[in-house]
Amino acid sequence: MTSTMLLSVRDLRVSFRTDKKNTFEAVKGISFDIPHNATVALVGESGSGKSVSSLAVMGLLPPETTIIDPRSSILFGEREVIGLPVAERRRLCGKDIAMIFQEPMSSLNPVFTVGFQIGEVLRRHMGLSQRQARARTLELLEEVGIPDPANKIDAFPSQMSGGQQQRVMIAMAIACEPRLLIADEPTTALDVTIQKQIMELIARLQKKHQMSVLFITHDLGLVGEIADRVIVMRHGVVREEGTAAQVFGAPQDAYTRALLHCRPRLDERPLRLPVIDDYLSGSVTPGIVLPQRERGYCADDENVLVVKNLSKSFWLREGLFGKREFKAVKDVSFNLARGKTLGVVGESGSGKTTVGLTLLRLHRATGGSAIFDGRDLVTMADRDYQPYKRRIQIIFQNPYASLNPRFTVGQILLEPMRIHRIGASDAERVAMAQHLLARVGLPAQAFHRYPHEFSGGQRQRIAIARCLTMKPEILVCDESVSALDVSVQAQVLNLLQDLQDEYKMSYIFISHDLSVVKYISDQVMVMHHGSVVEMADSDELYRNPQQPYTRQLLAAIPRGA
Repeated sequence: MTSTMLLSVRDLRVSFRTDKKNTFEAVKGISFDIPHNATVALVGESGSGKSVSSLAVMGLLPPETTIIDPRSSILFGEREVIGLPVAERRRLCGKDIAMIFQEPMSSLNPVFTVGFQIGEVLRRHMGLSQRQARARTLELLEEVGIPDPANKIDAFPSQMSGGQQQRVMIAMAIACEPRLLIADEPTTALDVTIQKQIMELIARLQKKHQMSVLFITHDLGLVGEIADRVIVMRHGVVREEGTAAQVFGAPQDAYTRALLHCRPRLDERPLRLPVIDDYLSGSVTPGIVLPQRERGYCADDENVLVVKNLSKSFWLREGLFGKREFKAVKDVSFNLARGKTLGVVGESGSGKTTVGLTLLRLHRATGGSAIFDGRDLVTMADRDYQPYKRRIQIIFQNPYASLNPRFTVGQILLEPMRIHRIGASDAERVAMAQHLLARVGLPAQAFHRYPHEFSGGQRQRIAIARCLTMKPEILVCDESVSALDVSVQAQVLNLLQDLQDEYKMSYIFISHDLSVVKYISDQVMVMHHGSVVEMADSDELYRNPQQPYTRQLLAAIPRGA
């Protein structure tokens, strides 16, 4: 008799050896089923065990440090997966079970063309010839919506956008028409429109190929549109499981209710975003209207930065000796008021990050002006700009890359203060650094630890503390919360708001997450292909967008179930 379930996980327990004596149990006896031709969402914050569970199914956990309890069972159909010989496991997971990983640039080989990498899957698992594999690869690239597949088949991953790279990963995953597709955070760092396209693509392929999908994410609002069933995990255990309608309509577990409510909403703007612990402790109850924050520019606001016709071009090599101009930013103008936030939104390639980097002179502008404190940041000499460096700071998207792994947190905070001669002595600087750590919610012991010892949210707090050592007047936040769990994201947004209230800093908040932008911004600037297409106070822009492109962006926001 054939099982009604494609995949059945029973009492899965996964531990990792942390040293010779100690282990850490990441997954603590979870059980769940994936029916044939269904989409199941596995939801939870970082550290919940959802990705470890999927890697256990794929057999991709490192054998030298992983311990899977012998009582655990993973049945694919009627076949026990745990304990399969490596060669059999590889054949199963290459053909019948496939996986899309979160970061395509880490998963695609940068030295091989995308056509070669997809073709390799077809040659190895389907036995196709090189000519047959290339023809099938072209069909797959067309199926996943890659433009001009005849040329893109010979492109390298670095020559494609993030959305196109993720589509290549999907093409590779469905190449052998698997019965189960595991998608691990496939849209986390993508623009809202690209995110919607990828979600629709996965849903379309699932129906076309009659395959099951295990969709892993920390964003409940995202899966409400495609999932049949939802499994909520926390700290290695399943907290709640049910149909999408049940979980979204009447969540039974307090943690599920917290996940649903701590993400910024389009219809309200509380003074402080509630975090998961607020709901679990009972200090905030879902459904209660919290005090709201007013946003928007006023006529008497003092402008701290006036930008007019800012432009930035890059010169790209073309042919052997030729080059062509690429205009990344085209005549961008805006005012930034003291103590207010300008949100900048747009898809990848819209020029929003280039605007921020150009204002910081990390890119050299090719035209326009940026008047700050009576001086033009664009045209002033490098030696004149030195005092302004401490007054305009940036928080980068990826704290893993922007913090020196060889420095302790203390060294990271003290270095800029020494360079800019802030504080009369090292003792005074150490005291200031420790005060800032406390201000961003980190313990005093963090001063002597290294970045790798902290979570992503904690690292972002360290990056914020480093900026605050300069006591800046303008802070550019470049996708600074886009990769964080919803609760950690709420904590960082609350911190940024507290700091703005206390120090009257002005923010240029660059993001593709339109819900977050509406929450924190007084004014929103929408960019497309390097130009400003619309600008208005945040409430007005979201309530009454004037341009088709803005309406397209707003329509792509995940609305949940």
